[in-house]
Amino acid sequence: MKESIISVKGLSVSYERKRVLANIFLEIEAGRVVGVVGPNGAGKSTLFKAILGLIDINTGTIKVAGKPIEEVKKKMAYVPQKNDVDWNFPATVMDIVQMGRYPHVKVLSRLSKRDIEISEYALEEVGMIQFRDRQIGELSGGQQQRVFLGRALCQEADVFFLDEPFVGVDITTEEKIINILRKLASESKTLLVVHHDLSTVDDYFHDVILLNQRLIAYGPTESTFSSENIKLAYGGQLPVLHDTGKLDD
Repeated sequence: MKESIISVKGLSVSYERKRVLANIFLEIEAGRVVGVVGPNGAGKSTLFKAILGLIDINTGTIKVAGKPIEEVKKKMAYVPQKNDVDWNFPATVMDIVQMGRYPHVKVLSRLSKRDIEISEYALEEVGMIQFRDRQIGELSGGQQQRVFLGRALCQEADVFFLDEPFVGVDITTEEKIINILRKLASESKTLLVVHHDLSTVDDYFHDVILLNQRLIAYGPTESTFSSENIKLAYGGQLPVLHDTGKLDD
């Protein structure tokens, strides 16, 4: 097994004494697109926020590229859920994407010519350059997701965390996003994606994490995304799969 880019050992997280994650162990290799799957309330977003250092944890250790989170935050990019964004904020598409450069810019310094070039390249990559001066609230759901993915690209991160990036997007945008993720993985970037459409898990992800407050299973999608593990993860919230044949109605 290759050296892990993300190492999580014994992670537990609670909110107001309610346990959200319990004793999670993960070793994630670089260059993989990893789906994070589980029912509502399973702790998927909490796992992301813990690895990103955005919340306090109860127990456990987390290292990225062998270092504590505080030392590698510049190398981690986060695309939040749409509900976590203020779409009325008076910012343009280019303003949002250029925020990806801020971790690389000294306080009170202006963006350099290179920073601007990287921002424009990121917008080109996500097919949003023609909307550069549009206010973010005027965009469609799919366009908004592409803008925030552009911000992550602009950061030139090594590890990307995308929380439900396909919610509210059309199939064309979804295919464009997954192709971008695959390209990044081919460049040895690591991508963790919270995902709800179980019918596409086999096609989209190299590996899958099945989570329901505890780690149900983790490994290559082909062997890990099984009927048994899906049932263990979802329990009473068992979903209906229409396309994979892994579960009956």
